[in-house]
Amino acid sequence: MKKVFFISAGCLVLDQLIKGILTVCLSYEHSYEIISNFLSITLVKNTGAAFSIMSGDTTLLIAFTVAVLIAIYFMVFKDHEVNNYESITYGILIGGILGNLVDRIFNGYVVDYIHFHFLEYNFPIFNLADVFIIVSVIMIIVGMFRRKNETQSRKIWN
Repeated sequence: MKKVFFISAGCLVLDQLIKGILTVCLSYEHSYEIISNFLSITLVKNTGAAFSIMSGDTTLLIAFTVAVLIAIYFMVFKDHEVNNYESITYGILIGGILGNLVDRIFNGYVVDYIHFHFLEYNFPIFNLADVFIIVSVIMIIVGMFRRKNETQSRKIWN
């Protein structure tokens, strides 16, 4: 559990540090091109969840996020010893969740800034906390497949 805490804290600090620097140095709604026709830093206030769904429902989003964190605790940590892979995975997940939760609680919105755009498509703007969440969900899925394959291998050899 200590490892999960330190990974979560590290992700949270990194996320908040980047958001803090960007909000001090850049203007909202202005795009700063990093890679021509591909990647920009565009600082926006997102009052919703992923892809701005539920915009303006900050209290509901905060309550939902707290409920998710409680569910993760009871489903993963309460009566279960986590291995190294799970510690890293859930540490990253919780850090990402907390990064956006801190924004919602203290700002009333989430600071997003990573803006991919190519051809005529503009991908929804997101932040490092979102990356942490997506990467950890992929890691959870990979872990589930690994466990399933290990279980099937044991059945074959036993």
